[in-house]
Amino acid sequence: MNTVTDQDSEQLSRQLSRTGIWLLIINGMIGAGIFGLPGALSRLAGAGSTWVFLLCALMITPIMVCFAQMASYFRSTGGPIVYASEAFGSLAGFQVGWLYYLSRILSFAANLNLVIASIGYFVPDIMSPTLRITSAFVVCALMTVANVLGARGAMRALGTLTALKILPLVGLVVIGMLSLDVGSLLPRVHQAVAIDDLGGAIFLVIYAYVGFEGGLVTAGEALRPRRDTPRALIAALFVCAILYTFIQAVAEAALPGLGESTRPLVDVAAALIGEWGALIMLVAIIASVGGNLLGAMFSTPRMTYRMALDGNLPAILGRVHPRFQTPAVSIVLYGAVSFAFAASGGFVWLAGLSVLARLILYAVCVSALPRLRRRYGAAPESMHPPGGLLWMVLALIACGLLLWQVTLNSVLVTMACIAAGCLLYGLARYERRRAA
Repeated sequence: MNTVTDQDSEQLSRQLSRTGIWLLIINGMIGAGIFGLPGALSRLAGAGSTWVFLLCALMITPIMVCFAQMASYFRSTGGPIVYASEAFGSLAGFQVGWLYYLSRILSFAANLNLVIASIGYFVPDIMSPTLRITSAFVVCALMTVANVLGARGAMRALGTLTALKILPLVGLVVIGMLSLDVGSLLPRVHQAVAIDDLGGAIFLVIYAYVGFEGGLVTAGEALRPRRDTPRALIAALFVCAILYTFIQAVAEAALPGLGESTRPLVDVAAALIGEWGALIMLVAIIASVGGNLLGAMFSTPRMTYRMALDGNLPAILGRVHPRFQTPAVSIVLYGAVSFAFAASGGFVWLAGLSVLARLILYAVCVSALPRLRRRYGAAPESMHPPGGLLWMVLALIACGLLLWQVTLNSVLVTMACIAAGCLLYGLARYERRRAA
């Protein structure tokens, strides 16, 4: 049943427990978005906004179920790269990894600037050009070093940041439910029907649920990836759906002018708790984005590591540090390129790539499910949810509905990146044949 990509030929040390995988997935999903979404969503959907989080949870469910099935077939590093390569060949796998890598660099750069801007609330001088770039370098350097030194230390830091961002959100929900009329928190069906721009609202909110794929990339370092990764995926979806829905409900009830707020959850915390609540929520924002960055720094370099092992990138990116058992060269490369984009701000014109690249990744991997199911479905730990390939059909419909909202500029930028990826792939293959 095993293929080259599914062997234990990798040199990475298996240290990640189910909790570690869940931390990577949940930090990929809960980033900066949830702290700003309630206000923007309220402007689009009004009193029915709580329903949108529930609808988006239903839309993303078939996609995540498909990925959970595929994760139960493999135990090697790469996640989406492995799924696409095994079903459609190495070029498809390379393009999936290439687009994902680019999108993660851009989102890392944007989020890094957001962290610095948030810290600027407490230290205004940090937003001066020199201090901003210095701060970006320090954050990138610290995260790079932490990831090079080993998985355990990175997971401990990630666990701390996760607690610092989730506990204030849970506390906000609990305080809101105790101090507000519970009946006003419950969504009404007629409120959802009355939403004028439901498509726009869904397109806005759905990205609070994506980012989970980063946790699948690290299967080569998980203790029991085939069993633990699917469970971690479903648990993360459940936590996000419940948390997001109650956050929106509390925000709508606590802040009548929610749609006018530029910092909605900070203002909600101030309304419920006072000035201390606002400060705690600002710390939660910094921790949330920091956790997202640290998770990306851990998982994304594993993509270039995988592509190097497959012979599609220079072999040096596939080297593992002899002492720390981490893909140190790939980690340092990701940290350096991310810092360069964050310092220059030159990633703005490519912002559309992050959205479309993720949808392409989902559609390609979900389409791979029938072939992977036939080839690996008999493995002892493979997952077979009721409904069979109906999950794939529903997932592709969800991807299609979201792709309908993508702009022409995003399509053109992504096509250019795919063409560049084809060139890199061809050069790597040419060099490999010459070396042979």
